[in-house]
Amino acid sequence: MLDKQLRQSALDYHALPAPGKTAIAVTKPSNNQADLSLAYTPGVAEPVREIAVDAANAYKYTNKGNLVAVISNGTAVLGLGNVGAIASKPVMEGKAVLFKCLADIDVFDIEIDCNDPTAFIETVVRIAPTFGGINLEDIKAPECFAIEQELVRRLAIPVMHDDQHGTAIVVAAALLNALEVQHKKLDAVTIACVGAGAAGIAIAELLVQLGAQQEQIVMVDSKGVINTQRTDLNQYKQRFAIATPKNSLAEAINGADVFIGVSGPGILLPEMLKTMAYKPIVFALSNPVPEILPELALQLRQDIVMATGRSDYANQVNNALVFPYIFRGALAGKADKISQAMKIAAVHSLKDLAKEPVPAAVMQAYPNSTSLVFGKDYILPKMLDPRLKEVVTRAVMAAITQS
Repeated sequence: MLDKQLRQSALDYHALPAPGKTAIAVTKPSNNQADLSLAYTPGVAEPVREIAVDAANAYKYTNKGNLVAVISNGTAVLGLGNVGAIASKPVMEGKAVLFKCLADIDVFDIEIDCNDPTAFIETVVRIAPTFGGINLEDIKAPECFAIEQELVRRLAIPVMHDDQHGTAIVVAAALLNALEVQHKKLDAVTIACVGAGAAGIAIAELLVQLGAQQEQIVMVDSKGVINTQRTDLNQYKQRFAIATPKNSLAEAINGADVFIGVSGPGILLPEMLKTMAYKPIVFALSNPVPEILPELALQLRQDIVMATGRSDYANQVNNALVFPYIFRGALAGKADKISQAMKIAAVHSLKDLAKEPVPAAVMQAYPNSTSLVFGKDYILPKMLDPRLKEVVTRAVMAAITQS
């Protein structure tokens, strides 16, 4: 829970001067009878006829090509859990704000009151003609995997579960740069990935595709290390079950080069951090309270590269560095899916941008940042870096032909 003053400010922000954070804007003149005769009857019949002949004309005559649905059933909202569809709406509206402000993409947020994956899929399929892309959000694992997979199979528009792939992309970019700072290689490090839900599984899968050794990824869920002795694993966790005598969280962290936490507050204890390898990398991404606070981690290990999901510390790992521009590139390139090549292109564009000199506008937007030069305190671009839209979008569009 936020402190009392911040909590009230947040509630006032959402309630005043009008409820919510988004509204619909009209893009064509509607000032007289002639305008209205074109906007609606009789003029609107002409684009209807054109689209009936060729559905692709919807991209020419409607807003479909710049309209994304942000869809949730509210079963895994932030760190709040299964709060229900309607309670997820402030988050979905917030996602709409980021899409619009960062990538100029219009959004309808859609909250579906349905916990059954099959019914959820059918609902999305039926409303999909409205949209140029679909961003799935805050849907619990393991259902989220099957939902995304089936929607990608059935729909000819880009579909992405951001909790999986947006998280994985930004973590991968940050990790590649952190490894460079620490003079380590992805194919040679041991990684403790704590949290085996949507984000954890997607992170591990992407890191393997980028060169990490799967047997060197020790994944941990609420019951301990995911190893081949476990008999309680779903099909998604089974892919990362390794032959190891390690069972506990402490054992998984002992000797690890990298800690990636997408789990819960405070679980990386000081005594565990002390057992990590020389020059460790710690991504404590639980939000708003990380697995270990940076000030404590840096006090214990001066050789550390540290990242969190929070904006008030260096190295914020934030999905907003990724999802607006993945969709911007997919829409602009008229992609029918978001491919692995597009995701990997986004990883490398983020990684490389962090090594470029930072514009003065970014320095002014983050006056309290101690250093915006590539290094242990700057391994990712800042969210308000205006270059992201061009750089990541261009990389994603270039990768469409590789799909």
